Amino acid sequence: MISRDSNNSRPVFLKRLVLQNYKSIASCDIQFQPFTALVGPNGAGKSNVLDSLRFVGDALRNSLEWAFRDRGGIQEVRRRSAGHPTHFGIRMELQLHDGREVVYAFKVGATVGGFTVQQEECDIWRKSEGVKSASCYRIQAGKLVKATQELPAAVESDRLYLGLISGLAEFRPVFDGLTRMGFYNLNPAAIRELQAADPADVLSRDGGNITSILHRIESADESIKRRIEEYLETVVPDIKGVGVKHLGPKETIEFRQAVVSKDPWRFLAANMSDGTLRVLGVLVALFQACLDLRRPIPLIGIEEPEIALHPAAASTLASALLEASKSTQVVITSHSPDLLDHEDIPSQSVLAVIADKGKTVIGPVDIASRKALHDRLYTPGELLRLQQLQPEPQSDIQQELFGVRQA
Repeated sequence: MISRDSNNSRPVFLKRLVLQNYKSIASCDIQFQPFTALVGPNGAGKSNVLDSLRFVGDALRNSLEWAFRDRGGIQEVRRRSAGHPTHFGIRMELQLHDGREVVYAFKVGATVGGFTVQQEECDIWRKSEGVKSASCYRIQAGKLVKATQELPAAVESDRLYLGLISGLAEFRPVFDGLTRMGFYNLNPAAIRELQAADPADVLSRDGGNITSILHRIESADESIKRRIEEYLETVVPDIKGVGVKHLGPKETIEFRQAVVSKDPWRFLAANMSDGTLRVLGVLVALFQACLDLRRPIPLIGIEEPEIALHPAAASTLASALLEASKSTQVVITSHSPDLLDHEDIPSQSVLAVIADKGKTVIGPVDIASRKALHDRLYTPGELLRLQQLQPEPQSDIQQELFGVRQA
């Protein structure tokens, strides 16, 4: 197992998430840790949690219309059920790097041939100041009904207001945090292809700009690149290093592999297995956030990082996830017992996800499982193998999206 002390610690960015009628999720209210694993069988709805967070970033960075089109339309986003809900809502409770607390929430309703933002609010304050808001606004039925200051932008029913006022100093940190979260469903084919230089400083969702990000890491902090190589060497013992190879105007990843001869042989990404490329993508996604960026990456979400990985390497991957969570918040989906067998994964970091009559249920593991984990009678992985990793029973009462905040 690879270990390393780290004093680099950023606060948890996403503290709480409330969803209503988002895809298969009728209602959920979940708390997040520095490292959080959404655990459950295929088809339970784990990915819908990450997608809701990605939806927020897409809608702010681009537009609500683009975010819907990317998912097949609003009918593919709002939950399908016998009750035919016409709206969905998202509430996020955040903590900025300077210690300020934030509530950001919105509700979007379907209309004939389109959609409209029914409500939206953003509230920013410091706990030391009690309940007084430093900055806030509230949108209701297309009108700005409350604001702590004069806001220059007109309300548009098909756009989130936070995106319209993102240039204001008071709200820019919230916008930056929500749009710089990174979410990954890595594609070995995209990593394998020759890539053009990319000015972005965040790895793309499929890994299609990995050469540019690895080059940025190597230029900024060689020790972080070496950390990536150490984990990669543990998973794939013959690999002795990685770098960026320039081929005219394009780039690719070059792997140095140990052989009998004195010097390592060099292989380009086109010649490497899907598993090797995926694990490199996961490591770059995680450790890119360790750079001391002017605009940090506050949260990394990865769908099933264990795919194509040999079960014996799962402990190494878990160590990498936990180490990276000291520098940025890490959220994963997984159904791998081997990954969850890691002894340093705390029980509060595991959220159980199940499907119940077509509805996704998410929550902390139930009391009996929590006690077994606390007493170290079982690991989360062992409970998952026994099909005993169940969420705590949920109330049917939907949590409020607006107007309520923790003191």
